[in-house]
Amino acid sequence: MAKPDFVRKHFGPLRSKTLRHAVAHQIAKEFPRIGGPRIRMLCAEMILDLIQAHVQPTEHVHHGQVLWMAISVQDPPRRHQRIEDTDLVPVVLDLSTLEDIDRRLARESADQRLLHKALRLCEQAHKQQGLLSNSDLAEILTTSDSRVSNLIAAHERATGKLVPRRATIHDVGTATTHKRIICYKRYIEGKPADQVARETYHSLEAVDRYLGQYDRVRHCLLESLSPEQTAHMLDCSVALVHEYLAIDQEFNCGNP
Repeated sequence: MAKPDFVRKHFGPLRSKTLRHAVAHQIAKEFPRIGGPRIRMLCAEMILDLIQAHVQPTEHVHHGQVLWMAISVQDPPRRHQRIEDTDLVPVVLDLSTLEDIDRRLARESADQRLLHKALRLCEQAHKQQGLLSNSDLAEILTTSDSRVSNLIAAHERATGKLVPRRATIHDVGTATTHKRIICYKRYIEGKPADQVARETYHSLEAVDRYLGQYDRVRHCLLESLSPEQTAHMLDCSVALVHEYLAIDQEFNCGNP
């Protein structure tokens, strides 16, 4: 007969005094029909993994930085999708830098300094697989979303470069800037679609979709169809047709 292991008997239960076991126990109490011990432990692990992904140790966030929840680049919007049903990623952003202070000392205008910060925040979030909306930027920079939107749109139009934010990458909102830049790079600058995709932070499929829609709207225009008829033929909104018609008119007028 085996000799009892009193050490294991007395101290073995200490191995179960963990946050993982506590979460699994709470799951069992609140959702008794969810499954057995193995399922509950798997659920507890998933919860803890999610928490770990969304919490940055204090040593990873330095003076002048802020932790923010951004929309995942990999989760484009779907019909009737809510933010609470969207994948989020934590991003660490440089809210205030020495360069920002130098710009203030150099007496740069408030709009210039705001634009510089907004561009930096968008780039940093995108590099961490996240996208910021105009509302995110407005809240972080304590200003209005319309001001942010106007400044970035003017910058994109002047430079011909897209800023990687949710409005452009996920095509959320009514701005036509990214459609115009994509079409301009392809049809005016003559760049191949894959290069356009790289330069505008879009997938090749998305670029092909924009270019194809522009071609279809332009074909309907050449056939003398009205915007309403074009929208009916292409099964899209009249507003979208007007966006592409405005782009085509601009190109034909020779504007950059």
